[in-house]
Amino acid sequence: MSEFLAEIIGTMILIIFGGGVVGGVVLKDSKAEGSGWVVITIGWGLAVAMAVYAVGQFSGAHINPAVTLGFAAVGEFPWAKVPMYITAQMIGAFIGGVIVFLNYLPHWRKTEDQGAKLAVFSTDPAVRSPFSNLVSEIIGTFVLVMGLMFIGANEFTEGLNPMIVGALIVAIGMSLGGTTGYAINPARDLGPRLAHAFLPIPGKGASDWGYAWIPVVGPAIGGIYGAVFYRAMFLGEFSALFWVLSAIMAVILVAAAMSEVKKERTAADRVEKKIGQVN
Repeated sequence: MSEFLAEIIGTMILIIFGGGVVGGVVLKDSKAEGSGWVVITIGWGLAVAMAVYAVGQFSGAHINPAVTLGFAAVGEFPWAKVPMYITAQMIGAFIGGVIVFLNYLPHWRKTEDQGAKLAVFSTDPAVRSPFSNLVSEIIGTFVLVMGLMFIGANEFTEGLNPMIVGALIVAIGMSLGGTTGYAINPARDLGPRLAHAFLPIPGKGASDWGYAWIPVVGPAIGGIYGAVFYRAMFLGEFSALFWVLSAIMAVILVAAAMSEVKKERTAADRVEKKIGQVN
């Protein structure tokens, strides 16, 4: 199997299981309806593990542009292959989204909630705040790629590694994913979001393109920074890219904090104005 085909199939498997578990939890009249966040996080963890088992021997099972970019940034993957890998991941994610749609055919018309339908395909924030949402995606993907590197530095019983990676995904989802739905993978979000836009889903709403840049840009930054941070802190390789990204991260974090403070002040001012009007 070629690396291109392996990344298509691996990412497709990821979305079939990952998007599939979300569909089971949120779509009406599914037997898994309402089973909750824990089921979703475990489902996504197993989705990653199964994808790695399927194609790891052929392509390394990146199944995520953020992983590909992170590995390339520190010289563990050739830049010449990056466009091919990302293209394959996007194709696989789109196909996976179509298959999830087909699996739940009778349930789309029974589900009135347009947000629930979109959630089967892509992420959205619990609290919409662009800078803070971006930070959440950066942090989640930073932990993912750094985690992959320190997992790779250890030896496990043959065949166990994919399950350890899956456990990392579960940990990220349970600990950090409640803010944005933890895309932590540009293809995982953008590919199925495109499927949502093109598929004839009964009663669907908009595909929320205003938010769509965050689960693409955030994971890209976080993935690269996670890789260079690991090299700097664990191996002592302080590259120019590490310092540049550290400066960018500082700016983003300050901007996110200032944005939230400004919103808090605005809300407080509105409350004071209402109290003054009442008095």
